[in-house]
Amino acid sequence: MNSSPSIEQAAIQQYARQLYPTAVADQFARLAEEAARKKQSHLSYLEALLEAEIEERDRRAVIRRIKEAHFPAVKTLEEFDFPAAPHIPVALVKNLSQGQYMERKEPVVLIGETGTGKSHLAVALAVAACRQRKRVRFTTAAELGTEMIEAQSQLQLTRVRNRWMRYEMVVLDELGYVVMPDAAAELLFQLIAGRAEQAAIIVTTNLPFSEWPTKIPNARLCKAMLDRLTDRAHIIETGTESYRFRRTMARKGGKA
Repeated sequence: MNSSPSIEQAAIQQYARQLYPTAVADQFARLAEEAARKKQSHLSYLEALLEAEIEERDRRAVIRRIKEAHFPAVKTLEEFDFPAAPHIPVALVKNLSQGQYMERKEPVVLIGETGTGKSHLAVALAVAACRQRKRVRFTTAAELGTEMIEAQSQLQLTRVRNRWMRYEMVVLDELGYVVMPDAAAELLFQLIAGRAEQAAIIVTTNLPFSEWPTKIPNARLCKAMLDRLTDRAHIIETGTESYRFRRTMARKGGKA
């Protein structure tokens, strides 16, 4: 005797759970009803079911990439108020979001005062990379310098450096916000130099290049770091007027 539809559905769902195809388990019944209503063939139904599974796996992969990136907050280009920052090259930013610069291993440097949107843009480009299934990691220059110093003291420097080298994109936020000790600057330079022409990096800084020696006192290291970061780089100036301040004033009905 044939099993009832409910028993068959329960068995299919159980098998699907064991094989981990989430969308198959969740959508097979709905898609089967739709296929029957549209009088589709078994092959059409199977194609729709497998397509749903692929889409679900892609969705979960992007969520995982974003979580592994350790963003302080998830921001996207769709959320950025480009009209409020008309000097920012919209076409360049949107072109970068397509990801070809990662294939070419080209750095991106965002320069501007606090509140001008450089970190938002850096994270948004990194989120776009996550959507393209790239392995991404966000950190600040101070945090990475400290991590490298601690790894060196624990004789784990090679392991930690190799881990950072495996990311297809690294976002290095707030470079130049604080004075960097020589030891941290040396280790940071080694990582940047190691990634040069090997993998993409996005850097945000509040200082024009001419003022970097005030935060990286070692002239040799400062010059070498600038040389590595600016070679073939996309340099985007976000300006001096706070994007966040003007947005806040606009919300309050005031004048920036």
